[in-house]
Amino acid sequence: MTSPARQESLRTRNLSLVLNQIAGAAEPVSRADVAAATGLTRATVSALVDVLIEGGLVGELEPRKTRPTGRPATGLVLADDRAAGLGLEISVDYIAACVIDLAGEIRYQEVVQQDQRGRTPHEVLSTVADMAATAITAAERLDLTVAGAGVAVPGLVDKGLLRLAPNLSWRDVHISSLLARTGALDGLTITVDNEANFAALGELRMDRGAAPTDFLHVSGEIGVGAGIVMGGALFRGEHGWSGEIGHMAVGMDGPPCQCGAHGCLEQVAGQEAILRAAGLPLRAATSMGGQATVGRIVQAAEAGHSQTLAALRQAGRALGITIAGAVKLLDIGCVVLGGIYAPLGPWIQPEVQREVDLRVLSSSWSPVRVRISLAGTDASVLGAASSVIRAIIDDPSTWLRRWKSSIDGNRS
Repeated sequence: MTSPARQESLRTRNLSLVLNQIAGAAEPVSRADVAAATGLTRATVSALVDVLIEGGLVGELEPRKTRPTGRPATGLVLADDRAAGLGLEISVDYIAACVIDLAGEIRYQEVVQQDQRGRTPHEVLSTVADMAATAITAAERLDLTVAGAGVAVPGLVDKGLLRLAPNLSWRDVHISSLLARTGALDGLTITVDNEANFAALGELRMDRGAAPTDFLHVSGEIGVGAGIVMGGALFRGEHGWSGEIGHMAVGMDGPPCQCGAHGCLEQVAGQEAILRAAGLPLRAATSMGGQATVGRIVQAAEAGHSQTLAALRQAGRALGITIAGAVKLLDIGCVVLGGIYAPLGPWIQPEVQREVDLRVLSSSWSPVRVRISLAGTDASVLGAASSVIRAIIDDPSTWLRRWKSSIDGNRS
């Protein structure tokens, strides 16, 4: 038997309902529009909107005429001048930070190219903390208040604990606890998740209103991961470990992988695998960082370098075979290629599409679309920041309490 809803919990739910309606609208909506869509009375919606405006979550546009007669409607949009989310990403060969406002605009971004292999978690997280502190200071200069932080990591995450990051040789690292101890994120909620999951969220952010409700986002770096989106939300699996597509086998007798197995996809289609097959120097690539490395692969491919083109065909085919298996299992109609596969798309995407068309039984009457990510190599860090914004929209009451507390503190 369920207990009756208390007045405060009902108000909390309705605030979320109204803010989600405003956030999900393709264009500015009026109070009347929100009332019609939610079933709440106009008086209730108006009172809730006033609370959201006062808390800096909603902004009003100039009144607009919607009918020949009657009062002009005032458009409601997410505010861009108060709440913000901090995204942090730990990759094998770089660390990234960004701040986005509630409306989803990037207000600050920094990328440090550096190979993390051989560095201890404490050393890497010290760098991350410094970058976080710089990002928060930059946000404050823009009069933005960072509401929380999302941290994208290249491995298996279990309730904030990084269980395993094979390419970093890290095991059982308490990312959020270690970051909290630095003091750089003092008072902020820290959410840790796999970089591929956050990359899928980053793609949803970029493709506002137009993204399919179901898609597989495949992110390539040194490792390869996938984020599964179903019904517009991440599918995480029982433990939150879904999407480890990079460690699916494409050959029983293939090269050894950092995970301990042989023939994993990332040993054929990962960044360093492509470099090796293309005959491009790994050592120089490591010192240059990921984005510059991909630039060299693109440059060689555009110049018609036969070994590079062969390496990209091989990577695309292996990727396509693996993706086709995932599509058949999930019955999903769209595949998004992100990370390094975005700039390498002109060579990778046709191979993937060819294998998917060939191997997915239903493709003759229900084709699977393979497209390039709109967010590209920034998807994970943007998705990490977007997770903070999503949390505010789903639970605005928490932000409003925090904001009121800060105002009261300043007055005293």
